[in-house]
Amino acid sequence: MVDDVIPSRLGRAWLATLGAIILLAGLYFIGGGAWLASLGGSWYFLIAGVLLIAAGAMIIRRRFVGVLLVAVAVAYTVIWALLDVGLKFWPLLSRVFAFAIMGAAVALSVPLFTRARKARVTGAALGAVASVGIVLTAISAFQPKNIIRDAESVAAAQDVVVEKTEGEAGDWKAWAGDNHGSRFSRVGDITPANVKDLKVAWTAHTGEAVVPGLGDAEDQNTPLQVGDSLYVCTTYSTVISYDIDTGKENWRYAAGKGNSTYQRCRGMAYFDATTAKKSAGVPGAEADAPLDVSVSPQRLIFPTGDGRLVAIDAHTGKPVANFGDNGAVDLKVGMGEVKPGYYQQSSSPLVAGNLVIVGGRVIDNFETNEPPGVVRAFDAVTGTLVWAWDPGNPQVTREPLSPEGYTRGTPNVWVGMSYDAELGMVYLPTGNATPDFWAGFRTDADDRYGSSIVAVNVATGRPVWSFQTVHHDIWDFDVTGQPLVYDIANDDGSVSKALSVTSKTGMIYLLDRTNGKPLADIKELPVPQGNLPGERYSPTQPHSVGMPNIGNQTLKESDMWGATPFDQLMCRIIFKSSRYDGVFTPPGEDWAIQYPGSLGGMNWGGVSVDPTTNLMFVNDLRLGLHYNMVPAKDIPPGTGSSEGMGIIVQKGTPFGTWRERFMSPLGVPCQAPPFGTLSAVNLKTHKLVWQVPVGTVQDTGPLGIATGLQLPLGMPTLGPSLATQSGLLFFAGTQDFYLRAYNSRTGEEVWKSRLPVGSQSGPITYRSQKTGKQYVVIFAGGSPHSDKRGDSVIAYALP
Repeated sequence: MVDDVIPSRLGRAWLATLGAIILLAGLYFIGGGAWLASLGGSWYFLIAGVLLIAAGAMIIRRRFVGVLLVAVAVAYTVIWALLDVGLKFWPLLSRVFAFAIMGAAVALSVPLFTRARKARVTGAALGAVASVGIVLTAISAFQPKNIIRDAESVAAAQDVVVEKTEGEAGDWKAWAGDNHGSRFSRVGDITPANVKDLKVAWTAHTGEAVVPGLGDAEDQNTPLQVGDSLYVCTTYSTVISYDIDTGKENWRYAAGKGNSTYQRCRGMAYFDATTAKKSAGVPGAEADAPLDVSVSPQRLIFPTGDGRLVAIDAHTGKPVANFGDNGAVDLKVGMGEVKPGYYQQSSSPLVAGNLVIVGGRVIDNFETNEPPGVVRAFDAVTGTLVWAWDPGNPQVTREPLSPEGYTRGTPNVWVGMSYDAELGMVYLPTGNATPDFWAGFRTDADDRYGSSIVAVNVATGRPVWSFQTVHHDIWDFDVTGQPLVYDIANDDGSVSKALSVTSKTGMIYLLDRTNGKPLADIKELPVPQGNLPGERYSPTQPHSVGMPNIGNQTLKESDMWGATPFDQLMCRIIFKSSRYDGVFTPPGEDWAIQYPGSLGGMNWGGVSVDPTTNLMFVNDLRLGLHYNMVPAKDIPPGTGSSEGMGIIVQKGTPFGTWRERFMSPLGVPCQAPPFGTLSAVNLKTHKLVWQVPVGTVQDTGPLGIATGLQLPLGMPTLGPSLATQSGLLFFAGTQDFYLRAYNSRTGEEVWKSRLPVGSQSGPITYRSQKTGKQYVVIFAGGSPHSDKRGDSVIAYALP
């Protein structure tokens, strides 16, 4: 070809700009690509960089060979991308889309290089094809990808016929609707067929919206509903009663604002002394003494941020006079030294018969010798301590045995507990003795009960059995989410009394809740060993191989992602320059990757279940960590935090840790989407029935800037779901501001409603006995991925 065209001034400026952009991209690719290749990674970026530099230089000089070099670079990129990731949409998009735009721009610029008709026609054709492809790809990006459906299992679920319930109120009297962790309602007037007509019936406001970043406060409340009253607790320990049909406020009770760290009220407990069966008596009292129903027989019991357990009358909101000290029990009694902000309840208390049982959340990672992880049961009528389980001292049955209080620094129970009244067992999901990431100081008792499910006798608090999900946990892989108590009807007519347990590891453990033995295969498999001085390592870890694993695949370089090829390259460099050996990669002084990260996997929202189909619904988040261990002597005094990113102190141990989210420079997770999903698992067959990405980037995006685009990548989730007998699954714990409904048998999204802000709360449903209407209620207070906060309680109903 002959460069026989002299473009206009505007044309020359365009080619100079286009060439400069391509040249700069090539420089970036050469620098980063050489670095990546030196780490043993892909050579693609280095080679592509050479092509781009040459192409950019030629285009600046208005040489047609630059067009040909761009064509070679685009073709090379497409071939490499297909070999690297196959036909997977989002991985291909991050590799090819930017090059397609570049190729289209160059192809459409061919008339600025030559008068040759054939070249012009070819350039226009290629540019038009590329442009159409870009548009079609952009349109396709708004359709969900990464959908998994097991056709046989979905068909079996769809074949289940359930009779409609008539007139049942279906009160929501516990955090998960019941003490089994079910989050299931038999009220089924709203169905997959008519949910499209669901509209806002009323909206109420608590008047207590939190301030982002102040006191680590988050609204995460799942309301309760009993009779004609709806109960909501706020982050600042205020309880409000609303009329279930109108949202009109009945009363409110303010218990005080509590402390300055980790302010939450995820839920309350409801206790009715007139119907409660006795689980245990107060030591020293008559064994068969009836419950006192003379004072506030129906009451709400909830924790405050400053470590109290408060009981108020469910009808008036007044403190219950005969509970503790004028309605309050000080949970810090017997705990020894409790520094401000070091201890609070982060989950709803559990009512088990006439007992109200609480664990406690201690602040993570500041230091050793933090407050005890004791679990205690109080008489729900009087507030008297009935029993205590001290993980560090089996001799403790009630009060501590020393003036220093219960054993300090033991594994704690910070998420919801479950109760099987028939077996008389309470199931406790435990975390770790803090700090999390260096554990050479832990005792045998710490290692026995950390990251475990512990079944205790409801009458005595004595352990019956325990099952450990992670041995000597140095990753903060707590057992998360309220365990699901579920009976599996077997084909031979027998019933398996199951307990389903989720974890931050992304694994699901299915146990026999009578004895803790696996109902689905769990294998002890060898794991990598670390080399930190003074630390010890478990040679094996339990892997749940008989149940689906969610979001915990072992990453490889080709799994690296990014919104553009440029941040994908940086993710590849981080990956190849870090140590990574799968889920149980041990921390060390070198940089390592933890995936799933310390958020999960599955977190505190728990699961929901539909017993008519045996489907359990799980939501997850997929955010890794990039971190290393820092010698304590190298941490400047007064720096560091306990839970965020950056330096984590771990005072009292030889090491702190530096943590960063495993993300690209644009703030995009480094592994390919989805970053969060909803999944249905059949508890009878142990199969993954369906999995769909959930959430879009509409209210978030690169560098924390909301894109406004409903691109359904599947974003990290945090919060509970709700299943109904009619075949719906409601969920709001996404990074965009929506309450969604899914067909629970297929995973198809069938409805969504825009919320004023995000939500981390659990949806609930009930039928009003006054109006006969079924309502779905959500508390929208904000999500941690946006600085927008609110105070809305929103009820939906059919017209």
